[in-house]
Amino acid sequence: MNNGKNLKAVAYGEVLWDVFANEKKIGGAPLNVALRMKTLGCEVAMISCVGNDEDGKAIKNQVKQLGLETDTIVISEDFPTGLVNVTLNERGSATYEISYPSAWDKIELNDLAKATVKSADVLIYGSLVCRDNVSRKALEELLQNDVYKVFDVNLRKPHYTYEILNQLMQSADFIKFNDEELLEIAKAMNSPYESLEENMAFIEEKTKATAMCVTKGKHGALLLWEGKIYENGGYPIEVADTVGAGDSFLAALITSLLTGKEPQNSIDFACAVGALVAEAPGANPEVPNSKIENLMAVIKI
Repeated sequence: MNNGKNLKAVAYGEVLWDVFANEKKIGGAPLNVALRMKTLGCEVAMISCVGNDEDGKAIKNQVKQLGLETDTIVISEDFPTGLVNVTLNERGSATYEISYPSAWDKIELNDLAKATVKSADVLIYGSLVCRDNVSRKALEELLQNDVYKVFDVNLRKPHYTYEILNQLMQSADFIKFNDEELLEIAKAMNSPYESLEENMAFIEEKTKATAMCVTKGKHGALLLWEGKIYENGGYPIEVADTVGAGDSFLAALITSLLTGKEPQNSIDFACAVGALVAEAPGANPEVPNSKIENLMAVIKI
């Protein structure tokens, strides 16, 4: 279902360990997107940096076992592998304490990374990786390539400025927000509007992006695609935690749209994938096609 075969994707940005109360799991929004796209059949490479430490070796080994290109994850002798302390509230919503500086703040592009992006169909990047000038400059170089560019807005205070966010939006063909991020950024750009739909149109007019999506938690998501708004109202699930749900949503949506699937089906599929990730602990649980199909069928009865 929604097979991404022949779609070549590159994710750029943070790879790290999400540290929970009792365990730690690999994470970082771009890596979560990459891993989900791989399960959907895409050929995926991850461009990042880890430290020359046990945490870094473990990430590279685990990511390689999961089928991603890892020769584009460089090793830093000077900075440690990234860690994020994740705190969950009673509803499973997560807050993050992100260590700085980490190896992924200091990404330097090797020749393979540059060549991989040149030959890719889609480049996915986020805003958090731009908190440090070294990784931001490397991203700016990659954004010069003629590739479909997907910007995953990921606001983590105090790690962003509106000036840099605007630059990243100007480079994007497709932008993904959550509802709070859209309203915050639109307001900073002097939007006179209050609704999500009006602010999506406002952002589209102010940038070169021709498509975007906005997630609304348990209330589903909106998709602007080829001038038309599509909506999914969400699926009824019991939330274990929200870590990585939006990343898997984006992976499913982009894979589906860029392999020619119909927009309404694409957002329904993406919301189902995101919901099933939220229903399980951690950012990268297995999500069988049968469970996706069953959840999508429930809502259509």
